[in-house]
Amino acid sequence: MRLLIDNALAPRLARLLSGAGHDANHVRDYGMQDSPDEDVLALALREYRVIVSAETDFGTLLAAQEAAKPSFILFRDPDIVSAEEFFAALQRSLPILEAELDAGCVAVFRAGRIRIRKLPIRPT
Repeated sequence: MRLLIDNALAPRLARLLSGAGHDANHVRDYGMQDSPDEDVLALALREYRVIVSAETDFGTLLAAQEAAKPSFILFRDPDIVSAEEFFAALQRSLPILEAELDAGCVAVFRAGRIRIRKLPIRPT
């Protein structure tokens, strides 16, 4: 899976994921650690990457744009704090989430559960 790890998470997470066979880059690999979220979103779209972050801003941007891609994994679980814990959660879940992520979704990890919302998010 092609992943883009946002600056809210450690670069070590990208290295752990790469070591497990995923195509994972951190925004620092592009020198984009201080770039606006819109630029990070555009990079993920251009490179067909799923954004992985602990910040909600990407979900807000995707909803405002009514975008169908890129998919976004949001960690909102206070019990997951280290790169190794994020990695373990992703390793367990990516095979299960693969079809939804390929189709376009926001997957939120919170309180030991995963909530999936299909993209695009349209106003009700």
